[in-house]
Amino acid sequence: MNLLAALLAKKYGVSKTIARVKNYEFLQEDCPLNAQKMDIDMIIHPESETAMGAVRLLKQTAASHLIEFADGEIVLLGIHLDRDLNILRKPLIELGKEFSDVEFRTVAIQRGDTTKIPGGADMFLPNDRVFIVIPKDKVDQAVKMFGKEHQSMENIMILGGGQTGYLIAHELEKEFNVKIIESDTDASMDLAEKLPNSLVIKGDGLDLNLLALEGIIDMDAFIAVTGEDETNIVASLMAKHLRVPKIISLINKTEYTPIIPTIGIDAYLSKQMITVNSILKYIRQGQIVSVASIPGTPVEAIELIPKQGSKITRKKLSDVKIPKNALLGAVQRDDRVFIPMGDTQIMPGDKVVLFTLPSAIHDVEKIFN
Repeated sequence: MNLLAALLAKKYGVSKTIARVKNYEFLQEDCPLNAQKMDIDMIIHPESETAMGAVRLLKQTAASHLIEFADGEIVLLGIHLDRDLNILRKPLIELGKEFSDVEFRTVAIQRGDTTKIPGGADMFLPNDRVFIVIPKDKVDQAVKMFGKEHQSMENIMILGGGQTGYLIAHELEKEFNVKIIESDTDASMDLAEKLPNSLVIKGDGLDLNLLALEGIIDMDAFIAVTGEDETNIVASLMAKHLRVPKIISLINKTEYTPIIPTIGIDAYLSKQMITVNSILKYIRQGQIVSVASIPGTPVEAIELIPKQGSKITRKKLSDVKIPKNALLGAVQRDDRVFIPMGDTQIMPGDKVVLFTLPSAIHDVEKIFN
């Protein structure tokens, strides 16, 4: 139905059409009904996007969230702060000077139920979830600065053998030892045929005896991606109780997102949010390359290329009136990524990643157009 609706819209002259599909086959080049052949501008398959998001989070073990911009050269990291860090209770402007070689910018601080775009006088406090933007080659330095360590990954357990679970296992079995638990007999048999290098277990993922028998205490990561949020949360808490180092959960109900950081789940993904992020870049105005919402916060991360003659390119940033509740995070110019300062002048063709609350989006678009 979505494909037919998009085709009809094109026939009636709609310039941009987007269709969400449930079947992974529609993304394949040899499929007679793929996006290019059907003249649909974009086909969204949330399961494959979610799977790739889980894989990225797994490989960046210190992060609770990870979003890439500028073809992966600029990275947004979400990190939960422990209580005994020496970077706590220091103004951000001082931290920037102390760790000038790291080249990071704090773009959002989530504290309890509130989120703010910080200024130089703001500080990190224990249990904050902070979001920083940083060049890709500085990520390891940032991880150490925040007192985190990359965990070695070898053994991974996945709960849920649907499309998302299958795609995650298919990608991970190339590098890791993967076990995938699926309760349905037919689905388990199908997975066993498709995943030659993974161990497929037919059983109930909430059965503690089964998890223990299959060696959950020896796992380096546990990923819960069944179709039920409640099952994913309970299974993740069980894995947390058994001291699995890295836990990733699929959570789609927005009412659950505020409690996720407080109950010990390291990272979560939302198919709905991924779908929304994919669509947003088509409905925003201006030279927008991509848009992403930071999970659990109202902050949007926007990647833009300023137009020739736009306000942002005429003066140094210190002389440009940047809207309140908006913050420029990083810039890619040719092959170089840097954090913009007051004396920086944005050039046409730069890729600029900025962070904004919804109230400031309209004003942001004005200075880039």
